[in-house]
Amino acid sequence: MKRNYGYRFIKVAFLSVYLVIMVFPLYWIVITSLKPQKEIFSYPVHYWPEQFTLQNYVNIFKVSKFNVYMANSLFVSISSALIVIVIAICSAYVLARFRFRGHKQIMLAFFVTQMLPGFIALAPLYMMMSNLHLLNQRISLILMYTVILIPFSTIMLRGFFQRIPANLEEAAMIDGCSQLSALIRVIIPIMMPGISSMFIFAFVQNWNELFLAVMFIDNESLKTLPVAMNSFILKFNVDWGSMSAGTVLSILPTILLFALAQRFIVEGLTQGAVKG
Repeated sequence: MKRNYGYRFIKVAFLSVYLVIMVFPLYWIVITSLKPQKEIFSYPVHYWPEQFTLQNYVNIFKVSKFNVYMANSLFVSISSALIVIVIAICSAYVLARFRFRGHKQIMLAFFVTQMLPGFIALAPLYMMMSNLHLLNQRISLILMYTVILIPFSTIMLRGFFQRIPANLEEAAMIDGCSQLSALIRVIIPIMMPGISSMFIFAFVQNWNELFLAVMFIDNESLKTLPVAMNSFILKFNVDWGSMSAGTVLSILPTILLFALAQRFIVEGLTQGAVKG
């Protein structure tokens, strides 16, 4: 019994320390966003503001086009995530249900793309977008994010398809469904946890992406949130108040998304981890 109490104490202590380490950066960002400029740089450090202010939030909307940046990020992230899910469902279904010449090579190619660093494709992508006259357009980001995420999403969704018995489709087809109808009416509803988790994964990846957004978007009205956040790093200092306020607002959509789909995420990721 004493051993159990000791084990519980160690477990609670470890989890408490872990929780503090994980939550403190978020707490500090929120607190910094509510501090006046003079308190942000005051010494000794104020762990609780003496005076609360919303001026940093006002500044990011008055000085910068923060609402435009957020709208651009939402448009690019949601559009790309939806396209990724549709294409990945089709490709994963084919790879899970059918055997054809080149099947193994395609899977190998998908795995290899996950091992290569993304920047090696920067020059060809830039030339391709330039030739297609898509530089400085949101469609260029949507296309690139989609292409980058399709291999990983296909691999993960293929695992979900493999977990679902083919007998379900055959039973639906005996009842009069075509193969496409069986996929849409029987298989996809069963796979909703996996599809939801993959959509959220794709959305968060797109939402946080900075490198390609900096390289391919130069127009101020088309910039995404990560690019706008990067602009708060000035030549000789950093605008910590505006950056903190922008960070707080930028994480709200992802927190809301995770809160709404928490059940699907946990269920989906654990199911997809069984088979690859």
